[in-house]
Amino acid sequence: MAELATRTLPLAGAYGGSATVQLQAARPAERISLRARAEAVEALSVALGLSLPTAPKTSATAGGRTALWLGPDEWLVIDEGDGGLMQAAAAASGAVHSATDVSHRNTAILVSGPGAANALNAGCPLDLSLKAFPVGACARTLFGKIEVVLLRTGTDAFRLECWRSFSDYAFGLLAEAARDAEA
Repeated sequence: MAELATRTLPLAGAYGGSATVQLQAARPAERISLRARAEAVEALSVALGLSLPTAPKTSATAGGRTALWLGPDEWLVIDEGDGGLMQAAAAASGAVHSATDVSHRNTAILVSGPGAANALNAGCPLDLSLKAFPVGACARTLFGKIEVVLLRTGTDAFRLECWRSFSDYAFGLLAEAARDAEA
């Protein structure tokens, strides 16, 4: 796992938002890109300490870990605890799988407030209404010109996962959209 404690955060000191949208860089987290067939899901769920979701656009959270369904055999698993060692846990499951550490590749932006969905829709084509995208819903989608993974964490709160190299672009677009959402 890439060393999270000493890594320079890509959005350190970033500031943005408005009266209706708050933007915040998420704290460092361990992330794995997990691929497995259906027969491995139960063993991996036990090993990781949370039930891997098996339905499109869903997520599961337990013990500081969140698993986001990205495809029939693909999840992004995020551990915001201290030293989760998810690859080792997955390996101990005995199930056939692929668990790639992507902690060094990704970062996240937390978007919250009554204008959060409108700010995200400035660059994201998804219907982010609560009916279409309820709390716990997730999707791999586009935000502006970049691929992101979006998770709704609350009624007016989202987590936007993106590659570190695109984080300044994503934060800048969100900051501009937050100002527009206020108007």
